[in-house]
Amino acid sequence: MNSYEKLLVDNKAWAAEMVSDNADYFKRLAKLQTPEFLWIGCSDSRVPADRITGTQPGEIFVHRNIANLVIHTDVNLLSVLDFAVNHLHVKHVIVCGHYGCGGIKAAITNNDYKFVLNMWLRNIKDVYRLHRDELDAITDEEKRCDRLTELNVKEQVMRLAMTSIIQRAWKQEQRPDLHGWVYGLKDGIINPVFEMKAGTHIDPIYEYENL
Repeated sequence: MNSYEKLLVDNKAWAAEMVSDNADYFKRLAKLQTPEFLWIGCSDSRVPADRITGTQPGEIFVHRNIANLVIHTDVNLLSVLDFAVNHLHVKHVIVCGHYGCGGIKAAITNNDYKFVLNMWLRNIKDVYRLHRDELDAITDEEKRCDRLTELNVKEQVMRLAMTSIIQRAWKQEQRPDLHGWVYGLKDGIINPVFEMKAGTHIDPIYEYENL
């Protein structure tokens, strides 16, 4: 059996188990999507949002990319954000990075990863530049990467707050709250590192007046 075929076999076994526990499981699920949370996480296969938070299908709306970045020209992410905030009416948006992130480690180096990855990782390098004094003072490479992971999450939360999508929801409905978390691969524990309540003021240059 090929590896991809095992996925299909395991899927059937999982579906059968769900129905055996609750005959209406999929009927209910097909009609319901009312998540309170939008999760912006890393694409890393070791950080599945539902597994590490104990949530069930329908409870958490998910977008993932390398190193959990919020980029203002990323139509994919902005579409997810728009849908989650304005149609699903989520109450919380969570940016979750993880210690040991390959994207963070790559961004710290001067290696050439070719065009597309260089372009993507440059966003993390920008975070490093903003916090260079603090990060350069950390001599242990693993601890430096861990701290950049935390600072990167904070910056992505700030970038969320810069969007008109978030600011309009803040002004009109006083939601969602924004959260920056980091997941530990070594212990499975999530470390909250940053939070912005709905309506938090940011640098005025980023605040829209005519929402």
